[in-house]
Amino acid sequence: MLWCWRHPRAIGAAGRSIGRTDIAVDQRKARRLAHRVRALARREGLAREVWVSPLARSRDVGRHLARWGWRVHVDVRLAEMDFGCWDGRPWSDIAWAEVEDWQQDLLHHAPGGGETLAQLAARVQAFVADTTASGAPRLVVGHGGWLNALLQLPRLLPPAQALAACDWPAPPGHGARVVWPLPQAPGRPLR
Repeated sequence: MLWCWRHPRAIGAAGRSIGRTDIAVDQRKARRLAHRVRALARREGLAREVWVSPLARSRDVGRHLARWGWRVHVDVRLAEMDFGCWDGRPWSDIAWAEVEDWQQDLLHHAPGGGETLAQLAARVQAFVADTTASGAPRLVVGHGGWLNALLQLPRLLPPAQALAACDWPAPPGHGARVVWPLPQAPGRPLR
């Protein structure tokens, strides 16, 4: 089982294509999220251990937990999707025709020459496989695109079909928690 949180809102990200661009978060918000991670671990009797992305907006939450004696694992597989030459640029500076090409096939088109959604899904799948193999639950602080890929994983893995932007959900809110696998409601199959 994974308990995952999206990092706090990044400073200066509004209106920009932010994937691997390493931008800061308000340290009070990072500490607040670290408190929430720690509280859940106490409540659930989980080890004081967290996996974070190498990007500051995730890693800074881990730094607060490390100060409280936690083991922090920085895992590159948790990084946000790479938007290539689009990364960090204002959306208004990116040719709309390029964005439309990406929106027509989110799964196989590499935005800005970066990473495809299929490649991101492969990273997510590798992390999930390690978690499953370990048999122990993991606490994770990651990114919106990564969390979406986790929640949509079955439909992203081969033999996946093309995926248009209109089929892609909005990411979880900043600081929101996602549990995987999704809890199964009585009488409903797991998605």
